[in-house]
Amino acid sequence: MIYYKNKCGKRRSFAKHSLLALKLSSTLLFSAAAGMMVMVNKIQPSQLAEEQRNATRLFKKIQREIQTVLALRFPSEADVKEAMEKVLALDRAYPLPLLGKMIEKFPKTFEPAVWWPSNQSQANNKNAYKREQSSMNTEKNGWGEDLEVEMREIIGVLKDTEDYMRLGNLALKINKILAISGPLLTGIAAVGSAFVGSPHGSWAAVITVAAGALATTVNTLEHGGQVGMVLEMYRNCAGFFTLLEESIETTLNASDVEKRENGEMFEQKIALLLGRSTSQLRNIAKKSSHSRIYGTEVEEFASKLF
Repeated sequence: MIYYKNKCGKRRSFAKHSLLALKLSSTLLFSAAAGMMVMVNKIQPSQLAEEQRNATRLFKKIQREIQTVLALRFPSEADVKEAMEKVLALDRAYPLPLLGKMIEKFPKTFEPAVWWPSNQSQANNKNAYKREQSSMNTEKNGWGEDLEVEMREIIGVLKDTEDYMRLGNLALKINKILAISGPLLTGIAAVGSAFVGSPHGSWAAVITVAAGALATTVNTLEHGGQVGMVLEMYRNCAGFFTLLEESIETTLNASDVEKRENGEMFEQKIALLLGRSTSQLRNIAKKSSHSRIYGTEVEEFASKLF
């Protein structure tokens, strides 16, 4: 062993001071890593990026709608009010992160994203739609009995969002477990490194190495696997189907057919939003109707409509 003399003439070993320096440095490094993990897991960068990507897309959509109105006609007070409600609803759904209130990254339960005004969903419970027998077999404003039946069958298909809710809840649980485990294991490694060189130093060294390796693996799984982004994807998809369902129900619940959007245009719009042609949309509605009558399963459901 190598010794040296201090100013008082006492001999000190280099090994003892080296071990102390190693313990301090490893404890500080593990503690700093634990703090960084807590901060990163709180912000969830991958989920944050997906949120802002969706928010940018939706804000651009509102911008294009406003530009279309300005190009076609002079906007009315109702147009201005509707645009303001959409912008405010979108701002509440996707607040600007790090400067204000962020979206809750670890809610108690998984809920679909809602970025549209609430008055649209409230309209579903008002003025239940009543069709007169005389209008059942005649087409008005592009609407007929067949088209209404088709749209109601599509609503039934869109309500099949159980897969998104189930997978969203699973991703939320996995994300919570990984977000807690990473900093916890790093903290255990920091504490274990402080006891290296003690009478039970061999066990402390084993615990430190094992906890540090597990923390690295957990952090890689969470952020390398982009669990937060997957969670936000499920939340956005479930919200999209909910919005589409409410849009169809609101249109069908309008008692005055003449005041509805043109039926043929509405059918084409729904088909385009689902990434299908009108003929494919009708086939899906027929399959849903047959499955309900004969008690069979629908081969295509909401998660396959994209």
